[in-house]
Amino acid sequence: MAFLDGDEKLGERRWRGTLLTDRYGGYETVVDPRLYPGRIGAACAAHARRHFEELTRSGTSTVGMDAVRRFARIYEVEGELKVLSDDARQAHRQLLAKPLWEELREWLELERRLVADGGAAAKAIDYTLGHWIALTRHLEDGAVALDNNHLERQIKPWAMGRKAWQFVGSELAGQRAAIVMSLVQSARMNGHDPWAYLRDVLQQLPTLLNTRLDELLPHRWRPPHD
Repeated sequence: MAFLDGDEKLGERRWRGTLLTDRYGGYETVVDPRLYPGRIGAACAAHARRHFEELTRSGTSTVGMDAVRRFARIYEVEGELKVLSDDARQAHRQLLAKPLWEELREWLELERRLVADGGAAAKAIDYTLGHWIALTRHLEDGAVALDNNHLERQIKPWAMGRKAWQFVGSELAGQRAAIVMSLVQSARMNGHDPWAYLRDVLQQLPTLLNTRLDELLPHRWRPPHD
């Protein structure tokens, strides 16, 4: 996460904004407002829901099944807001989704009093209530996603292949492979064919001035025929 600090030598400012994460402990310092003013942490609703989905596997957990149904209603509302602008989405979230989140919290607090400490149900509830502010951050900002499922789908090919890549050769080779993978996925996210993008970049690199290298970044690159 060091790249979020920017690079003064390159004129890159320290990143500010809302970071959506799965609440992995390593991210906590990255979004700590005491260390980095201007950074806000948001939590992934899918990870909270997953704890309750695990409870339903036995088919006997009423807490798990009820929680999954409540999350389903929240996701149903969110699905209807995808086509809206950020401002409109925020307004509709306040009107439609916020009451569902408030009902969910009241229900979780009630159920927590009824389940045994240390059990799976208690852990699922404690996780959700413990990250409540971060989980509901999207209600205050229409640009913040409900979960990070989109990103997880993007990195799935790398997650599936990482065992094979343990034998990439060396630490430096691994770093280079990570850079190439990032470029490939960034090209896809910007609507480019990765093969066409990399081929054109490699053809231009030998003669392109250093001052123009940023033109080859995936979000700025344009196919030769444009």
